[in-house]
Amino acid sequence: MSRPPRPHRAEFPHWEQVTTRWADIDVYGHMNNARYFEIIDTVVNNHLVAATGVDIRELDAIGVVAEVGCRYFAEVGYPDPVDVGVVVDRIGDRSVSYRIGLFQGPGDEAAAEGRFVHVYVDNTDPARPSTSVPAAIRDAVAPLLR
Repeated sequence: MSRPPRPHRAEFPHWEQVTTRWADIDVYGHMNNARYFEIIDTVVNNHLVAATGVDIRELDAIGVVAEVGCRYFAEVGYPDPVDVGVVVDRIGDRSVSYRIGLFQGPGDEAAAEGRFVHVYVDNTDPARPSTSVPAAIRDAVAPLLR
């Protein structure tokens, strides 16, 4: 089975730039894998907050992470910034699936590609059963659907 190709910048409609920190780098000289997941989570939620104009933690339905993964292609290091692109692959009734490209430097190919799935749960019920994606979130992610 062949590995899917590295993503390119043109695939991602939403962008944010993050900075790397000295503490992000592991003993091998590249960014620790846990930091990739922090960046992915932060950039997706930053978009949702900015696009909805509300504190998404206060909505009647909130997105919880049901799946996260990452494919690595090239090292990301300190101190250069990282351009992070977001695209939505699927908007379901109860979930949203994202792909996130991490790029460092001028190249067009991603250094890493993340996958991130939010499943929406009822924020008013302590049991947090799954529920439909709120209209505000649908409106926020629809422009990112490709």
